[in-house]
Amino acid sequence: MKISEFKSSLTAPNPPEGISSQLEALWFDGKGDWKSAHDLADGPADKLSARIHAYLHRKEGDIWNADYWYRRAGEIRPDISLEAEWEMLVNRILKSS
Repeated sequence: MKISEFKSSLTAPNPPEGISSQLEALWFDGKGDWKSAHDLADGPADKLSARIHAYLHRKEGDIWNADYWYRRAGEIRPDISLEAEWEMLVNRILKSS
């Protein structure tokens, strides 16, 4: 799947079939459903989920909590817009699958 296809899927009522929970979290965030996105990112203990969790708390404005999750992911908070971070994360997942 290309990022353009992923973005187009945001008009659908449900996420695309067979995507990872991390990509699904970003899909819900892209639709403006922060809570569903956070619920998906909050469970798994892997670094990618922690990275998405960090982004979501940054978006929420809870920078202290975001920085905790960036550290759990082994990364630092990027100095880019939230939109650019969302797109970077989507691209990272799409390229790895």
